[in-house]
Amino acid sequence: MQKKRVEVLTYPKLAILIATYILAYIIFSDNLNTQFHNFLIPLGYIGIFIAGILYTFGFTSAIATAILLILAGDQNIFLAAIIGGIGAMIGDLTIFKFIRHSVDDEFKNLTKEKVVIYLTSKVPKKIKKHLVVILGYIILSSPLPDEIGVSLLASYTKISEKMFAVVSYITNTIGILIILVIGNSL
Repeated sequence: MQKKRVEVLTYPKLAILIATYILAYIIFSDNLNTQFHNFLIPLGYIGIFIAGILYTFGFTSAIATAILLILAGDQNIFLAAIIGGIGAMIGDLTIFKFIRHSVDDEFKNLTKEKVVIYLTSKVPKKIKKHLVVILGYIILSSPLPDEIGVSLLASYTKISEKMFAVVSYITNTIGILIILVIGNSL
């Protein structure tokens, strides 16, 4: 029993991240909290912008996704995606400048795990860098923690801040648009 407890503590940030996804589901479930939904809806595009900023940070990405899903039905989803993408780009630039090494410790530990070593050994070296960069872009566009995507891009590329801003804006806007389309159809 003690050994399992130590294993969970090996990746405390990952455990907290999973807990935030569970918490977001509980808080934003339609049946549980209609008052919170009623509070969010009048925020409109300002709420979309704030959700865009929160979308990039690991511990708030699930909550931001839920906010985007709630607000999608009452907004022009294309304008909302543009506004949310701007917010997300601001969040990502913050990560890029100040926090991009905050998950390096767990990221380095994770790369030492047997399953990760096994999977990476199966990828030819010629395409490994390209796959890592593509994975970084996919993570930036998804509600997964952008800290991971930033770490992947920073460790495998020499991307400038301006180019990163462009990539961040495009990938996050696409990801937010997909979430808004889903939210609009619910």
